[in-house]
Amino acid sequence: MSMAGTQDADLRGWGARGTAGVAFAATLQFDAVSVRLGSRQVLDGFELTLGRGEIVCLLGESGSGKSTALRVAAGIQPIDAGAVRINGEAVSLPGRTVPPDRRGIGLMFQDFALFPHLSVLENVLFGLKRLGRPAALAQARAALQRVGLADREADYPHRLSGGQQQRLALARSVAPRPGVLLLDEPFSSLDARLRETVRGETLAVLRETHSTSLVVTHDPEEAMVMGDRVALLRAGRVVQVGTAAELYRHPVDLGAARFFSPLAEIDSRVAGGVAETPLGPVAAPGFAEGDPVTVAIRPAGGLRIGREGAGTPGRIVAKRDAIGVDICEVKVAGIDAALGVRQPADAALAVGQDVFVSLNPEHVLVFGRD
Repeated sequence: MSMAGTQDADLRGWGARGTAGVAFAATLQFDAVSVRLGSRQVLDGFELTLGRGEIVCLLGESGSGKSTALRVAAGIQPIDAGAVRINGEAVSLPGRTVPPDRRGIGLMFQDFALFPHLSVLENVLFGLKRLGRPAALAQARAALQRVGLADREADYPHRLSGGQQQRLALARSVAPRPGVLLLDEPFSSLDARLRETVRGETLAVLRETHSTSLVVTHDPEEAMVMGDRVALLRAGRVVQVGTAAELYRHPVDLGAARFFSPLAEIDSRVAGGVAETPLGPVAAPGFAEGDPVTVAIRPAGGLRIGREGAGTPGRIVAKRDAIGVDICEVKVAGIDAALGVRQPADAALAVGQDVFVSLNPEHVLVFGRD
């Protein structure tokens, strides 16, 4: 099959929605969990609670402790302090770790971790050994049907495309109908064309199973699309948790804001309740007179450029065309770095053109400056 044909097969063929087996969802709680690996404190008083059937995305940079938290939940990584509880029962304590196969969890790893010597059907049956053969076959085949691989059960993983391997890994993880499902960067190996479709179908399966799901990702957009809530992890601690809208609109600090989008940052001081900038005054509620602040402006929605009208004079120094969107850089007097602006495409805008720049306060944030 050609590469295009393989991708087309990956993008279609999922089973009917609403047919995944329903699990008995469990609660999952991390209570002040700490993990030290060698000289490095990887988790440091990590706190997070997932309700039954909730999908929570654990978001953070490389090295923030995301995958370690998942390994702790799975029972693969012992803890040095704190506790992990599933349905209120302690499954991890210092010196005591309930093994993965006794936790009622499902695991889906970044590299899929399929068994190359087992067929597609045997890969799914592997997690159903406690069932009798007829019941195990029924659940395995139902899971393969839901992910669109029912006609491939005799094949081996190496004969599947990357997207199909991802679907097999999903089927294997949900077939036992776990109370808690743990997914570690499940879409990172897929190309951009596949990722959105596979992510949408995977989310539909998670909703259907009602499994409590913890999804580790470094992609803010992915976390915002998938999670009922998003937990932002930094240096082994959750610095903010809430809905995607809450984290985007009200980031706890400048670092959190930077994680969700690039920013234009302008240093200022508060006077009369506002922070003055070369683009005009910005309201700064909650700050005292004379406080040093950083005004952070998002490129999408924070600024608008036009060829005429009100605003601060500026000049376009770079412009890239995306699908229906202009990505511009605009130089404004008094601001060292060019300002990034994303707005609906306008063919009349060109590099070197003089424009007027106006602020949209809804997408402008103000943070205290050290």
